[in-house]
Amino acid sequence: YARVQSDLLAQGLLRRDGGGADTPFSERQLTENFIRIALFEEFANVGGRMVARQSESRLHRWEQPVRIQAHFGRSVDSAQRAEDRSVLSTYASRLARVTGHPITTVSSGGNFHVLYLSRDDQTTAGDLVRRLVPGVGPETIAEIEALPRSTFCSVYAFSQSGGRSVYVAAVAIIRDEHPSLLRRSCVHEEVAQGLGLPNDSPVARPSIFNDDEEFALLTRHDELLLRMLYDPRLQPGLEPAEARPTVRRIAEQLLGGPS
Repeated sequence: YARVQSDLLAQGLLRRDGGGADTPFSERQLTENFIRIALFEEFANVGGRMVARQSESRLHRWEQPVRIQAHFGRSVDSAQRAEDRSVLSTYASRLARVTGHPITTVSSGGNFHVLYLSRDDQTTAGDLVRRLVPGVGPETIAEIEALPRSTFCSVYAFSQSGGRSVYVAAVAIIRDEHPSLLRRSCVHEEVAQGLGLPNDSPVARPSIFNDDEEFALLTRHDELLLRMLYDPRLQPGLEPAEARPTVRRIAEQLLGGPS
C-alpha cells in the first residue's frame, strides 16, 4: 500500500487542494453528478452476493444525529489511535458544518462505526460487527471478512426497518496497513458515502467519488453534494426522476444561477 501511495503521488494524483481553476463545473454537471452519486447504487445483491452493477436507487440519508465511533484492531498502536481519532473528529466537524446535520465523534454509543483493522483482524471481524449492528445479515459479515486486498476500504450503511430510506447504522472498514494519506483518503470517502452518497461516477470532477484517485480528500464539489443531500427540500425515498427538478434548482442556487 505504501508503494501504491507513492506511485499515485508520482503521477500527480491523490490531490489535497480540493479542486481549482483547472477543475470547473457547472450547475448542470453538479446536478448530474448528484443524481448519479446519490441516487444510483454501485452494487446490487444477486443471490446473496454483492456484485458490481449500476442501478437506480432512492435517496438515502440519516435523520437521527450521526455519532461516529472509532474501533481498533490489535495491530493499531496508541499513537496511531490518537491520530486516527483526531482525523475523525476534525472531519466530523467539517461534515456537520457542510450538511447542517448533527455529526459528532463519540467514545461509546456510536451508530456510525469506523473500524481500523489489519488483514488478520478483518478476517475475524464478524463478532465485532454483529455486536455493533445487531441483526446484520450473514452475507454482509462474510463480505467484510473476505474483503480482498485490492479493496482499499469499504462502508456498509443500514436502513431503517420497514423499507424507509433512512440510515440508522453504518460500518466503515479502514485498513491499518495503509500509509497516512491513503488512510485519511479512505476515511474521507467512506464516511461521506455512508452519509448517503453511495455511488461513484467516472465524470465527477473534482471529486473523491471517482475511481481515478485524482483527489484524496473531500473537495468543494463534494461539499456541495453533501449540502444538497441534506437540503430539506429533498426527502429520503425520492427516485431520480422525482428528485431531478429540485436537485437542479438547488444546484443553480449553490452556484449562483437562477433562483
